[in-house]
Amino acid sequence: MQCIFETQGITKQFGGLTAVDHVDLKLEAGDLQCIIGPNGCGKTTLFNLITGYYRPSAGTVFFADQDITAKPVHVISKLGIGRKFQIPGIFEQLTVYENIRVPFFANQRQPMFVGSRLDSDSHQKIMEHLSDINLVDKADEFARNLAHGEKQWLEIGMVLASKPRLMLLDEPTAGMTVMETHQTAKLIQEISKTTGITILVIEHDIRFVREIASRITVMYKGAIFREGNYQEINSDEAVREIYLGRHR
Repeated sequence: MQCIFETQGITKQFGGLTAVDHVDLKLEAGDLQCIIGPNGCGKTTLFNLITGYYRPSAGTVFFADQDITAKPVHVISKLGIGRKFQIPGIFEQLTVYENIRVPFFANQRQPMFVGSRLDSDSHQKIMEHLSDINLVDKADEFARNLAHGEKQWLEIGMVLASKPRLMLLDEPTAGMTVMETHQTAKLIQEISKTTGITILVIEHDIRFVREIASRITVMYKGAIFREGNYQEINSDEAVREIYLGRHR
């Protein structure tokens, strides 16, 4: 398989605090992988380094055979890295359909907003994205009226509509009900299966991590502590001590 993304010794220090400590991470095209770890272990800081929000203190980030270390956020986004934040970054004053339309046309010289004409092929593709996130029936609903879980799905759809090669999902099930969490697991699995997009997920809900059955990276104190499948991670006593707890 082709390596699409890699960090080599990526490190971030804030004064005397080392938030990310020499992390080596590699993803092959089509991978679906989770990062878990206790609060403050450096997971979101790692995403910020990957996407250019932070400049690393040391180390290198490669994407699609390019060194993207510390490139501007908009450049990294245009290269094909899409990110969903923990708190949904949707346009509440726009409809669900319009929210998908904005990133769909973001890198094209075509109109993004209501009032401009839209060709039938583009309309069909936007509707397909809405189908992917189970929001076809809410296409004309204002985004502010969606339930919390639906807002999370909408932002996933917005990332998907930007046509990424790598999706970074930061706690996509935060604040969801058990049923919404289950539906989100199915949604992400289906996106992975049907699109071949490489997906890296930060998540706290270990039931969700188990359900999407991906490779798991455990971070602790800014560094990679363990890597393996769910069974290996869940049975690792050291991991259970720092994150999962002693109960299964």
